[in-house]
Amino acid sequence: ECYIMGAAKRTNRLAQVGIFMGAERIEVEELAAGNIAAVTGLKDAIVGSTVSTLIDMMPFESLKHYSEPVMTVAVEAKSMKDLPKLVEVLRQVAKEDPTVQVSINEETGEHLISGMGELHLEIITGRIKRDKGVEIITSPPIVVYRETITGTAGPVEGKSPNRHNRFYLEVEPMEPAVVKLIQEGEISMNQQAIERRDILIEAGMDKDEARNVRAIHGTNMFLDMTKGIQYLNETMELVLDGWREAIRGGPLADELVQNLKVRLVDVKLHEDAIHRGPAQVIPAVRSAVKGGMLMAGDSLLEPMQKIQITVPSDQMGAATSQIQGRRGQVFDMLSEGDTVTIVGKAPVAELFGFAGDLRSATEGRAMWSTEFAGFELIPSGIADEVVRSIRRRKGLKDQLPRPDDYLS
Repeated sequence: ECYIMGAAKRTNRLAQVGIFMGAERIEVEELAAGNIAAVTGLKDAIVGSTVSTLIDMMPFESLKHYSEPVMTVAVEAKSMKDLPKLVEVLRQVAKEDPTVQVSINEETGEHLISGMGELHLEIITGRIKRDKGVEIITSPPIVVYRETITGTAGPVEGKSPNRHNRFYLEVEPMEPAVVKLIQEGEISMNQQAIERRDILIEAGMDKDEARNVRAIHGTNMFLDMTKGIQYLNETMELVLDGWREAIRGGPLADELVQNLKVRLVDVKLHEDAIHRGPAQVIPAVRSAVKGGMLMAGDSLLEPMQKIQITVPSDQMGAATSQIQGRRGQVFDMLSEGDTVTIVGKAPVAELFGFAGDLRSATEGRAMWSTEFAGFELIPSGIADEVVRSIRRRKGLKDQLPRPDDYLS
């Protein structure tokens, strides 16, 4: 009998122990330390769980995954009677693979699966049909973009609908060193304020700013630089709600925002609590953040993938042209005997159908792999068209927004 650390303190009974030989699982009586075991019966376990025969064992450190989902498909059950089963299966898939994000909206009936690329999503949806026995219909895959700013702006004034409350914000890009610390889990809102402040100062952040961090969401940060504003403490949670709403969907294409630092520098609040409720504060802050982003050069980021292709020397030209013909760049070539390994990167949006095209171009003699290589600014020549196509897909106005649309 075993316990799963971090789960309910009930026992999980190991049913079988085995080892994998290729795709086949071979049962064994016992397994010595150091082996990789295949076990069944751990119902409460998810990827990264610590399993022990002790009820109060200290869990191992959680596994860190630096990759982010870059492509999304919508799935729906072919038959309405399979809908409850599909929801259960999607939850199971999210437990099994930490690099998959599953969004289940039970009100609209929309189910979204986000993964590392076209092949990853094909494998996931194929497994749902084959292993779980649920017939599904999938939409064409959609690339996941991000929004960020390239300059600074502020103070930007955000007014509440009743005009009784005003919020003054400054926006600027987050320091790359601080972004790296957030991604690596070195700083978060779960640690002591003094410890967080010291790490931020060491990373090059201003001492006053490091002392006044009020929230971190993704790689975005909210700082309260105000002093002695009456009623602000009781309103702060609403201010943060407005900020979170703004970064969940930026003004340009309603995509997630990243690497944004927002400073609250001044506030004017109505003395009567009725006039500074959620319906007043949240829209004011949200509009100020979005307007400030447009003033600071709101830009779209596209996901990139590092590509590694190994081919015979005589197929090298065909393989490199497949990368370069997709807005990609080759930055290394390694020769070993009769084979060449080509290393490059290309935008995910250009990699649809890459596997088939590469196979045809190299007569099926190429081996290749991809990995997430971060987000990069979209080239200015195609940025407008990409933004407009995203806005059309989401049912937004074709016309690009201006700061005046949010600040009035």
